[in-house]
Amino acid sequence: MRRLFSALLVTTLAACASNPKPAPANPDSPALGEKAAPAEATADAESFRATPPQPGKAPDLVLPTFQSAKLDNGITVIVSTRRELPLVFAGVAFAAGSAQDPKGKEGLAELTYRMLLEGAGKRDTVVLDNAFADLGVTPAMDVQADGAQVGVRVLTRNLDAAMALLSDVVLRPAFSLDAFERRKKQQLADLARAMGQPGVLAQMAYLEAVFGLQHPYGHLPDGTPASVQGLTLADVMGFYRKHTGPKAQAVILTGDISLEEGVALAKKHFSWSKNKATPPPPPPATKAPPRQQVYVVPKPGLDQTLLLVGRAGIAAGNPDEYPLELATTVFGGFFGSRLNMNLRENKGYSYGAGASLSPRLGVGPLTAYSSVRQDVTGPALSEVMNELTGLKDRPITAEELEAAREGLIRAFPGAFESVEGLGASAAALFITRRPLDEFNRTVEGLRDATAAEVQRMAEKYLDPAMMQIVLVGDPATIQEQVTPLGLGKLVPIEPDEAPVPRAAK
Repeated sequence: MRRLFSALLVTTLAACASNPKPAPANPDSPALGEKAAPAEATADAESFRATPPQPGKAPDLVLPTFQSAKLDNGITVIVSTRRELPLVFAGVAFAAGSAQDPKGKEGLAELTYRMLLEGAGKRDTVVLDNAFADLGVTPAMDVQADGAQVGVRVLTRNLDAAMALLSDVVLRPAFSLDAFERRKKQQLADLARAMGQPGVLAQMAYLEAVFGLQHPYGHLPDGTPASVQGLTLADVMGFYRKHTGPKAQAVILTGDISLEEGVALAKKHFSWSKNKATPPPPPPATKAPPRQQVYVVPKPGLDQTLLLVGRAGIAAGNPDEYPLELATTVFGGFFGSRLNMNLRENKGYSYGAGASLSPRLGVGPLTAYSSVRQDVTGPALSEVMNELTGLKDRPITAEELEAAREGLIRAFPGAFESVEGLGASAAALFITRRPLDEFNRTVEGLRDATAAEVQRMAEKYLDPAMMQIVLVGDPATIQEQVTPLGLGKLVPIEPDEAPVPRAAK
């Protein structure tokens, strides 16, 4: 059959070639006896190409609404309703995080919260995992400096069953010795992998440089190999009793649910909790002293050098937050920022450079960062410092300010695209103890910040003399190229002498 079709096709094509038909008339060509259109008319028809299409009107910014209630036992319920899909994020946020790790027991909060998923109620680890899997969900746990969150995204019809499981996880953890030993070994294995990552080593030294090892923010959740090795099941149970309870946690429900429905579910599954724990106080404020030294984590032969330049910034709710966010964005917060355009576009030293402001319950860090070619370590660091100085010498322009303002405000909806994003946002409000209309306040603050306020924040907080410097790379290269810059005495830090942050999970 295929051969017959091929033969007919060849015959047909041959016939067409030997008896060609006249070409169809071009509808745009003048008919016989008509004059062609003037060249001017043709040029006018193409003139639209000289003007690029203009962007359409930006959609209206729609921010989510958060509502809250409190049960009689003191637990907070936070709900944000979104009815587009039959999905709900259900979770619990905790008001204590790794900042509450006792000295010498860094990593305890991480291990404690992870243990909540290692068996609960009458279910061991495997049975608990299977119970969540039967609902088509996998619980996620996130532990931060100021708090923690556990939750699942679930179909609305399975919400009650998911809440029952979460209630067991939060209120009835098994804390079996076998599960503890397994989870502790996993955390130590994560730390061992982390110790080989240059990016992690940079964070290790950065925490010491900015906060100091004695400060609650001086380590990240995973702790250190030595501190985790010394943790016991009694430590975990003690942290749980001290820091979890209805007054120190919130039930988070976002998506296809109303406040009334959320309160009813919270009453059903969490109203009997009576633990007396209360939210811990914010960590003490950290001052930003003048830089006296440059921290170096030696990695001989590393092809790139990681740069971290920063200081203690501000706490969440500080009135300086909005203009400082804009100043930081102009400096390094988006692709068109001064820092990225310099290191990446103009000099070609790096694939990218950035800066971020991270307000916390206490004073969080303000950080600039990049990874540059080893052979330009000194020149790249010099350019970072020049850009910091330039914020005063070359004040922020109106165009830069509006680009930063527009970019920050338009990026807001991205955080609320999913019910999980809504849940994380609600948890952040609870953990940092901000009002439920915080996102509206932020947008308003970004819109209202004046050029003078932004410039003042740039000069106040982005002073190069107050910025601590951390370098991870080839020590010989750093010694040769950075010493002449006169930025401070080079102080080497060995990896096993610094706190170790979270490995990727």
